[in-house]
Amino acid sequence: MTQIAPAIELKGISKSFGPVQANKDISLSIQPGTIHGIVGENGAGKSTLMSILYGFYKADAGEVFINGTLTPIPDSQAAIRAGIGMVHQHFKLVENFTVVENVILGAEDGAMLQPSIAKARKLLTELATEYGLDVNPDAIVEDLSVGHQQRVEILKQLYRQADILILDEPTGVLTPAEADQLFRILGRLKDEGKTIVLITHKLREIMDVTDTVSVMRRGEMTATVKTSETSPAGLAELMVGRKVLLEVNKQPVTPGPVVLEVSDLKVVDHAGVERLKGVSFSIRAGEILGIAGVAGNGQSELLEVLGGMRAATSGRVTLHGDPIDLTGQSSDGQSRRARGIAHVPEDRQAEGLIMPYEAWENVAFGYHHDPKYQINAILMNNAAIKADCADKMARYDVRPPNPRLPARNFSGGNQQKIVVAREMDRNPDLLLVGQPTRGVDIGAIEFIHEQIIALRDAGKAVLLVSVELDEILGLSDRVAVMFDGHIMGERLPDETDEKELGLLMAGMSETKGAA
Repeated sequence: MTQIAPAIELKGISKSFGPVQANKDISLSIQPGTIHGIVGENGAGKSTLMSILYGFYKADAGEVFINGTLTPIPDSQAAIRAGIGMVHQHFKLVENFTVVENVILGAEDGAMLQPSIAKARKLLTELATEYGLDVNPDAIVEDLSVGHQQRVEILKQLYRQADILILDEPTGVLTPAEADQLFRILGRLKDEGKTIVLITHKLREIMDVTDTVSVMRRGEMTATVKTSETSPAGLAELMVGRKVLLEVNKQPVTPGPVVLEVSDLKVVDHAGVERLKGVSFSIRAGEILGIAGVAGNGQSELLEVLGGMRAATSGRVTLHGDPIDLTGQSSDGQSRRARGIAHVPEDRQAEGLIMPYEAWENVAFGYHHDPKYQINAILMNNAAIKADCADKMARYDVRPPNPRLPARNFSGGNQQKIVVAREMDRNPDLLLVGQPTRGVDIGAIEFIHEQIIALRDAGKAVLLVSVELDEILGLSDRVAVMFDGHIMGERLPDETDEKELGLLMAGMSETKGAA
C-alpha cells in the first residue's frame, strides 16, 4: 500500500531574532485532509513557525517539504505557488474596497481590471456556494461584520487555489455564533480535502474541531498527540509546564457601597447614529458587573465614555456619589485616572499602547504625572520609570522582561500584560476592562483572571466587557446583556446559562420575543 506523503513536513526549523531564539530545531508532520491544531503560550513561537511556512520569515536552518517535495519558501509568493494560504489574526483587507477587489488584489490577470473582476466575481460565487462562505462579492468590506470579513480572507486564499490553510487565532474577534459558523466552514473545507493548520489558545476549540494537536513551549515542539487521546487539562499542562486552573476560583463576597452609578446614558456618534440609548446600571465595591453582547451593540461606546475617551450626549454618571463630567474640559482619561478609574481598553494596539514606543514608555502613559516618575516640574525620571517597568514585568510575567523592547516586538498576550500591569497595579477604585484575554494564552488568562478577582476581593468595583461568555459567567457577580444600545436585562451567573444569554444578545428573550 502506497503511503501518502504529509501535506506539510518541517525538519529542524530554527529561527532567532537577535539574542531571542523563537524556534529551536522544530520538526513537525501534518497529514493531508486534516485539521491540525498548534497551541502554546504567547511567545512560544507558534506564529513565527507559521510565518516561516508562509514565507514572511526565512528560517536560519531547516527544511520544508510540501506533499513530500522539498520546497524552499523564500517569500509569500513562493508559499502561494506551493498552495499555502494564511488568514491572519489581524485581517489584511482594504476596507473601502469591495470583496471582489480585495480578493483579486495582487492576483490580477493583467493591466485591465474589469475582466479580472468579472472572472473573480463568477469564481467567488462558485466558491461561496461550495464551501458555505456566503458573502456578497460587491459589498464594501468596511460594511461587513467581522465574521464576514474573515470569510473574505478565506475566499482570498481559496481563489489563489490554496490547498493548505493556516489560520492564526481565527476566533479572537468573533462572537460565539460566528465562531461556530467558521468551524462548520472549516469542516467543509476538510471534507473537500483541504489541510488546515489552526493556531489558537482556546482549548475548547482545539478539542472540538482538530484531529491532531501539537504543543509548543519556549520555541520548542514539546508534543504532538491525537486530539481524541488528550484533554484540555492535559494540553494546558503541556503548554505551561505545570497544572493550570481552568476554572475561575473566586469566593462569594458581600458587595459594599455603590461605587459607580450610570443613569440614562445616551451617545450619538458623529454620523448621527444613537449608540447608547438610555443605559442605566450601578456597580458596588467588591463586585464585578459583566457586560455580555455581540460586538457593536454599544459596549465599546460605554467603556469609552466611562474611560474619558468619548463624550456622552446626555445622562448622568457618579463615582462614590460625585458626578463625573461627561462633556466638559475635565472629560478625559487623565481626569478619570485622577479620580481612581483605571481602563484596560478593548484594543490594546490601537488604544492601549503606542506600538513603536518602548515598554517603559508605555508603562508611564497616562501616569506620567506620578511624583515617583518626576525629577522636577519639567524633567521626568526615566531611570525610575524603567526600574518600575522592570518590576511590573517581573510581577506580571511579561516575556521577554526587557523594558527597552518596543511594544510591537512583544507577542499579543505580552502586550496585553503590559497594559494590564500599567492599569491594575494602580489599585484603582473602579476598573474598566474590555476583552481582557483576547488573543491571550491559557497561562496568561489564568493570571489576568486572578488579578481581576484580587481587585474585586480588595473591595474594588469592576466593569467587565467580554465577548467570551464563559469568561463573563466565570468572573462576574452579575451579568448585564447589551443589544442595540440597550441593557436587555440582568442575570446572576448561577441562575442563567449561555443559551439564555445568547437569546438576550440577539435581542430576544424566552418570554418576550424580539426586543
